[in-house]
Amino acid sequence: MTIEGMLGRKLGTTQVFDEQGRLRGVTAVEVGPCYVTLIRTPEKDGYAAIQVGYQEDRRLNRPETGHLRAAGGLKLRHLAEFRTDGSTAYTLGDRLGVDLFEVGGRVDVTATSKGRGYQGGVRRHGFRGGPRTHGQSDRHRAPGSIGSGTTPGRVLKGTRMAGHMGAERVTVRNLEVVSRNDEAGVIFVAGSVPGPKGGLVRIRKARKVSK
Repeated sequence: MTIEGMLGRKLGTTQVFDEQGRLRGVTAVEVGPCYVTLIRTPEKDGYAAIQVGYQEDRRLNRPETGHLRAAGGLKLRHLAEFRTDGSTAYTLGDRLGVDLFEVGGRVDVTATSKGRGYQGGVRRHGFRGGPRTHGQSDRHRAPGSIGSGTTPGRVLKGTRMAGHMGAERVTVRNLEVVSRNDEAGVIFVAGSVPGPKGGLVRIRKARKVSK
């Protein structure tokens, strides 16, 4: 049995040479170390999965500490579940590392995107704004008309307008693992990963691999 993913954190972007000698723009992602904190089985829970914990943190309350007691008393800040095929190759407290992901494989990375605060329509949705001539002195970045007169006499739900931007759960799919540093526990994936430097990320093997 192989778990399908792990937790880690984004380290930042850099460049590396791949096996063909090409210079690639990549994002460095620290993978784990994660520890097995709970094993779910079809007989007991109705599905097969493994819960893993990441990042040691002594500031846990008593319920959180009690939940992790069976895994050897580890104090881990972040927990996440990943599905398995149902076999029982892992035991509580097992340490998981970067060797789960192979160079040349594909991964899906999920994280919370950077928060951009309250933004207007041009920044949030890519509106081009109004004309700069014919007396338009203060309407350059205005959204324009948002209603449709007497009927229906209201703004329809989902209308693209100014509002809060970012700080959303985002998944980037099919990122290639260009390189791997086993000693540092880091993988280098081609392309960008959502979130700030040091942000928590969820890495799993790609479910829909595109060629």
